[in-house]
Amino acid sequence: MANQRMTQTQLVKSLAEHCEVNNKVARSMLDALASTAITEVKKNGMFVLPGIGRLVRVDRKARQGRNPATGESIKIPAKKVVKFRVAKAAKDAIVPPKKAK
Repeated sequence: MANQRMTQTQLVKSLAEHCEVNNKVARSMLDALASTAITEVKKNGMFVLPGIGRLVRVDRKARQGRNPATGESIKIPAKKVVKFRVAKAAKDAIVPPKKAK
């Protein structure tokens, strides 16, 4: 079973077991975390999950692009996007840094 992702139900079950609560409480905790993250990013432009990373709102400038089908130049308008930046501790735990020679 290659690339088997954890489903939301599996995440809720795991959270319930670790916190010693029932699935309904675990799901409400997960929903509260998600809504808090969305609210904070809207209000402050950033939400930090300690040890995991941070959600950051980034303003992209307007720029010139190219239509790949026709090759003509097009103007891409400015917009806001949300990015997730992984914390160094999480990154090092998942992909250990190479040792210097």
